[in-house]
This record gives sequence, C-alpha cells and structure tokens, in this order.
Amino acid sequence: MTDRNDDLFSAARSVIPGGVNSPVRAYGSVGGTPRFLASATGATVTDAEGIEYVDLVASWGPALLGHAHPEIVAAVQDAAARGLSFGAPTEGEVELAALIADRVRFGEMRPIERVRLVSTGTEATMTAIRLARGATGRDLLVKFAGHYHGHSDGLLAAAGSGVATLALPGSAGVPAPIAAQTLVIDYNDRDALEAVFAEHGPRIAAVIVEASAANMGVVAPLPGFNRFIAETAHAHGALMIIDEVLTGFRVHPAGFWGLQAAAGEEYMPDIFTFGKVVGGGMPLAALGGRAEVMDLLAPLGPVYQAGTLSGNPLSVAAGLATLRLATPEVYSKVDASAARVASSLTAALADAGVTHAVANAGSLFNPSFRATAPRDYTEAQAQDTFRYAPFFHAMREQGVALPPSVFEAWFLTAAHGEDELQRIEAALPIAAAAAARAQEG
Repeated sequence: MTDRNDDLFSAARSVIPGGVNSPVRAYGSVGGTPRFLASATGATVTDAEGIEYVDLVASWGPALLGHAHPEIVAAVQDAAARGLSFGAPTEGEVELAALIADRVRFGEMRPIERVRLVSTGTEATMTAIRLARGATGRDLLVKFAGHYHGHSDGLLAAAGSGVATLALPGSAGVPAPIAAQTLVIDYNDRDALEAVFAEHGPRIAAVIVEASAANMGVVAPLPGFNRFIAETAHAHGALMIIDEVLTGFRVHPAGFWGLQAAAGEEYMPDIFTFGKVVGGGMPLAALGGRAEVMDLLAPLGPVYQAGTLSGNPLSVAAGLATLRLATPEVYSKVDASAARVASSLTAALADAGVTHAVANAGSLFNPSFRATAPRDYTEAQAQDTFRYAPFFHAMREQGVALPPSVFEAWFLTAAHGEDELQRIEAALPIAAAAAARAQEG
C-alpha cells in the first residue's frame, strides 16, 4: 500500500530527473521514499500524508528562527503586495547590504565594506572566485577536499555535500582544462598548504575554504588553521575567500568568522560569501569584502557579474526580517538546544555500543560512525556509513526528520522548545539501537 509521498515521488520521477530538484533530496544514501513536505511551522514540518515531524534540517540551515516565523512571513507578504520583482534598485537592498556589513565585525575589525547581493550560494562563490582572479591577474584556485562551494565548474573536484553522498569524484560535463585550474589539498593540513604555494604560488589567485566544513559532516578547522590560510595566502599575494554560505549568521551574529574572533583567533579574509540565513529561507546570497576588491565588480570595475533577480525584494525583505530578529538571545537558545541534543545523541549511541564521535562547530553538529571526530575528507569517509540509514529511518518513524545523508549537519532553531527536545531525546535510543543492529553490505 502506498501513501501520498510514494505517489508524488512516482509522478515526480516521470517529469523531473531523479524525481528531485537537488540530489540529496532523493534519499539515495538512506533509501526509501523522500518525504514531500506540505507545510512547516516553528520546529516542525508536515509531509504530504499529513504526518508531522520535529525538524532537524531547518531547510538546510536558513530557518534559524523556525519555520514560517510570523514576522518574516508578514515582511514577505508586504513586499509581495508592492511587486514581485522590479529589475531595478530598491531601498531594501541598501538596508540589507549595510546590515550585513555592520554585523560582520569584531572590535576594530570590519572586513566587509561593500556587499553584492546575488540569488544563490553557488552564484556567490562563483563570483567571488572570478573577482579574486580579476583582482590578482592569476588563474589558479586552491580548495580543500570535502569542501563544497556550490556546483559551478571547477569546484566539484573532491567536493562534499551531495557529491560525497553520491560517492562521485567530481562531475561529468566539466572540461578538464577548467578542472585543472583548481588545486585540491587536504583540509587542516598546514604542510599541504605550504607545499602548494611553494610550487604554484605566483599563479594562485585565492584559497577558498568553508569557514568550518559542514558538507562532509561537520569538521571544524583545527585551532589557528583559518588564520594560517589567511597569512599564507597574503604572503604570496593571493586572496582568502571564506565561504560562510552555511555558517554565516547561523552560528554567531557575525558568522563563524565572528565566533572565532571572539575566541581569540583573529584573521582577515578578503572575500566572504553568504547564503541560507542571510535570505531567511528565500533565494538570496551575497558576497562582501573590502572596497578595493569589491569595487572591481561591474559597473565600477572590469569583473562582470549580473542577475535579473539579484536583490529580489521578497528575498531582501525576508533577509532583513531574519537578521533583525536574530538577536544574541536567539543564538544563546539555539546553542543550548544544540548542545543538549548533541549530548543526548552521544549518550544514546554510547549506551547502544555504537562506535561514534559527535563533532560540532558552534551550534552545528552531526554524528560520525568512527571512534574519533574526522579532521579531513579521508577521515570523514572512513566510517561505518551503513549505520546511518537505519538510524535515519528509525528517527523518522519516531517523528523526527534528519538530513538524509550522514555527511550533512544537523540544525536546531530558536523554535525548538521543551516538547520538541523531549521528542528528539525519546527517539534517539531507538535509533541508536537500530544503528547498532545494522550490518554492512
């Protein structure tokens, strides 16, 4: 007997490649039928069959305040009533750009002087790389294995996220000469970074790095590593692009960069990229940096970037409302809830005798089915991934929605209250037992 989700997936596969519009949604690594979501509110989502789940996906991060927050919804509705898109500047764009620049600060450090709004994280990182090449007159890019920076050509070599889930080394359709412009090295490896600059330094335009890796599972930078990237790149005349599409305004009012600065690790990236939270769940992303670099973008400079829907007024309204509501109290609540769930997860897996480590970066965390938290892509892949599918489905059967991949972060929101946290905690031992029973193959 099928339910509404089965029927929808069958229909979707007849008109959409794989039945989904983003690969990880297909449940390829966990099996079964994807849940087609019909609605969401606060800390819960409801599928097409009418079943409600406590949500630990949060739209892959944007729902910091919870789903369908009434003030954000009202802001979007008000904006929609004035027009869906203009293809012209709006006052809201100026306000959002200024708010982004103002939030990313620590003491006297204000690394963002200019902001360009775009529509997706992929577009933000693609533009940041073009900008770095235009600023330096160099071609090569350094990235880290397992880091995901969107699906533009040249960035899918040894990427994380859906590529890790699908066990693909890259992507068909990317010409070899383009892929050759990207140098992939191991994450958290200072020697590798020094070696690549020793060999290719004069040709390297930039190093791009997730502020904290979260697309091969959560793998935080080792102490001082992000600062070492900035120092090494700058010593060779290259730029540092810090990708905060996922972590930006998620783990701290100033993003992961701000979290590190507050902990005493100060460094100055040249270009930041933002997405997800910055648009409040609507399609919006941004890049920002110091004026001398950002002003190389058209129309002032020779680096071209354009977009009909860039700075879309509905997305801008959602972003402004989200950032204005994202107070220190919100971050404190999310941090506390995430720490509580992570602790309960650790306890449940330990009690079930499952080898595991729970890694975190601020409020982001996820389990790895290995004895120690991974430090790089190779270690992230060296785990008992077969245990995650039964764990995932057991949680779902208990009414808790997890990311459908072991390589994705878990997200709490400010809307997760005591009832939702208790429902998660009650489900974890059952899921841990399912993981313990799992057999490889």
